[in-house]
Amino acid sequence: MDAIVALKTRRSVRSYLARPVPREIIEDVVDCGRLAASANNAQPWEFVAVTDGELRRKLANLADFGRFIADAPVCIVVLCRDSKYYLEDGCAATENLLLAARAHELGSCWVAGDKKPYAREICGLLGAPEGYRLISMVAMGYPAETGGKEKRALPDVLHWDRYSSRAPADR
Repeated sequence: MDAIVALKTRRSVRSYLARPVPREIIEDVVDCGRLAASANNAQPWEFVAVTDGELRRKLANLADFGRFIADAPVCIVVLCRDSKYYLEDGCAATENLLLAARAHELGSCWVAGDKKPYAREICGLLGAPEGYRLISMVAMGYPAETGGKEKRALPDVLHWDRYSSRAPADR
């Protein structure tokens, strides 16, 4: 799939078919995550691909807005070393995962991790070393739903030269 098409058609998917995702696709998605931009090329991330159903259910039960993780065939957990730009770096890697999943015609949904009350418990559950932070959990699988919520229109969000309440019509 073309990169622009992937960017413009990516939507959060919370309902998945009971169809496993091949290991090669999971590896390719994570490979795209590891190639994300990072401050000073620090690459502070580690990825845990959770395919075990019982472990995914435990993650789902801990996450306050991620119950659907239990039904996704895979959940990729993004962890980062606690460093100056860990959150920015980990978010860049997470976005790459979402776009790579879309390019493979998979659905995915980002579940927050950093600063959540369950973050330490999930790190412990997955055996993350001390000094690592939970950035996100990305549920992923073949989508059982289509569509998505409307996005704000470009003229509503684009400002030229300075922020203004309305973008000039002639630009």
